[in-house]
Amino acid sequence: MSDFFSGVVREMKKVSWPKRKELSRYTVIVVATVAIMSVFFAVVDLGISELIRLVLE
Repeated sequence: MSDFFSGVVREMKKVSWPKRKELSRYTVIVVATVAIMSVFFAVVDLGISELIRLVLE
């Protein structure tokens, strides 16, 4: 078990972590993408719901 955790620590020291500016940029990109996709799927859902409502009436 200790060999596993010492290996994990060794590998984590090799990781190239992003700088604060890069991390901020990536965070903004992810949040914007999620927001755009949420709006897109909400509009598609609304359109399909209205279409089904028209067909059933």
